[in-house]
Amino acid sequence: MNNPVPPDSTAAPMDHREIVSAMFASLVIQQTNMASIFLGLTPHPQTGEVTQDLEHARYFIDQLEMLEAKTKGNLDKLEEGLLKQSLTSLRLAFVEAVSKPASPAAADEKSAPPAAAAKPAEPPAAPAGTTPAAPAPEDSRKKFSKKY
Repeated sequence: MNNPVPPDSTAAPMDHREIVSAMFASLVIQQTNMASIFLGLTPHPQTGEVTQDLEHARYFIDQLEMLEAKTKGNLDKLEEGLLKQSLTSLRLAFVEAVSKPASPAAADEKSAPPAAAAKPAEPPAAPAGTTPAAPAPEDSRKKFSKKY
């Protein structure tokens, strides 16, 4: 009738929580490392090359954002801090990677206008009594719209 409680029964749930917490931290670090590789911050572990693939980096950042949304209110302070710190540093690195060109030669080719477009042709004369419309600059288009 008297069921004694084994001494290890109170330690088992704590060990399980610690294991789950370590697994969560490992997942966050793994996703952060993958995003860092695709942002060009870290060399690829197999090839040793530093490359940049912003689409794949965005994918891993989005996964961390999803983890943050789905685990809100269920993390302890250390887990929440790790996730927030990882997301903050990756978002900053992503914005920096987007704002700077991949290579100076590629940037010169993209920004230099073609020879034919370097000197625009004279527009035809507007009919009397009308004002010609100013051409819309092509470079003023918004390239990225996601804000953090």
